Amino acid sequence: MSALKHHATLTSFLLLILFFAILLPETFLTGRNLFNISQQMSMLMVTASAMTIVMAMGDYDLSVGSMASLVGIVAAITFKTTGSEFASLFLALSMGLIGGAFNGFLISTLNILPFVATLGSLTIFSGLAFLIAGGKTLFGGEIPPHFTAFARGGIPLFNSETLTLTLPNLTIVSILALFLVWFLLQKTVFGRHLYAIGGNAEAAHLAGIDVRRTRLLAFMLSGFGAALAGLMYMSRVASANPTQGAGLMLDAIAAVFIGMTMNAQGEPKVLNTIIGVLFLGILSNGLTQLNVDSYVRDILVGALIIIAVSASRLEKLSR
Repeated sequence: MSALKHHATLTSFLLLILFFAILLPETFLTGRNLFNISQQMSMLMVTASAMTIVMAMGDYDLSVGSMASLVGIVAAITFKTTGSEFASLFLALSMGLIGGAFNGFLISTLNILPFVATLGSLTIFSGLAFLIAGGKTLFGGEIPPHFTAFARGGIPLFNSETLTLTLPNLTIVSILALFLVWFLLQKTVFGRHLYAIGGNAEAAHLAGIDVRRTRLLAFMLSGFGAALAGLMYMSRVASANPTQGAGLMLDAIAAVFIGMTMNAQGEPKVLNTIIGVLFLGILSNGLTQLNVDSYVRDILVGALIIIAVSASRLEKLSR
């Protein structure tokens, strides 16, 4: 039964690709559209991989979207003030680490529930983004030019009269992030500690694992991932808006949950999270090309989360 469920997730993913390929034969599988899908998914890929770290402990980080928005604003304001792209990069990524450390402190030291702590920080980060930006969208000379040039570039993979394939630079960044998170979770002691805490935090503590320190570091990594995604988003659209990262949190959690249905243990795994991200990215791209209202997409994502969580819960109850 469990094997059928896991195959069903992958089968649904493949059928989704086939569905849009049939309905959109002239545009869906073109090199240009594949480039766009890859670019569009790169920010979510980074955020979801970082979210996988936190969810391996059984926790959540609801603040990643607002952190991504805040980081884009901070980077733009820093560049406008100093003219230094390095200062923008350094301060933006540092902001992610600091925000993650703040979440980790609330959760690991003050023992506030992750849902409550990160819901509160979500509101704080969002408010700061609006305050710093003055409620406006920042663009033009406020965006570091090399950031934008990098985001729009890529490495040519294949070129012919009928098909051109290019690997976007943003996708390369997301692949590197995925590899690092995979290595961290699967090949290090820290990763084993994360899964041990997710299984039973009290037992992990009794086994000698520093649960507080591990949780703090995990949320710092989540904040860093959100900051990197925010920089990527700002670079791709050449603007910074206080709300532009709003959808990342929901999609990141959905991607991890979809991936969790693909292994018997129901644990978050980076390789499975990739399928979840691809599922959401292809769904969004296909619906956009079909001129389906964005609210329909939100309904489908919400339904996918419920299905994924229900499948995970049923798997645990059946053991």
